[in-house]
Amino acid sequence: MSYSIFLLRFMAGEAVALDAERFRQVTEPYVVAGGPGEGFSQLRAEDGGEADLYHASQDEDVMLCVTATHFARGAMSGVLARLAAALRASIVPQDGGALIFHEEERRHLPADLRGKAVVIVPTADAFQAAFDAL
Repeated sequence: MSYSIFLLRFMAGEAVALDAERFRQVTEPYVVAGGPGEGFSQLRAEDGGEADLYHASQDEDVMLCVTATHFARGAMSGVLARLAAALRASIVPQDGGALIFHEEERRHLPADLRGKAVVIVPTADAFQAAFDAL
């Protein structure tokens, strides 16, 4: 069974575009299959943990959303947290809630996510602990 998280950037309650170049910079060292131009990337972290990323591109410079599935605990949690932070995105699990990196980001979330948002630092341990608590 697969579980998904979504990396979404919000402004005034609406999802806005992600920076495709930042996505490439952060994921490039971990890509083992696919890539930004293909809409799918399989990543492998230094501890062997993997994740499948699906990324909808509006054009070559802008992405609409990144969806992570089949992601491993451990180092991959850190990769995903750092990716979200670099994209200035919130981490939104499929069953609700949101993980943000700065309190001021809360005001940009959609109303239904604001009260459930948890502020974390972009590390594997913080991501995993907050994710487990959601």
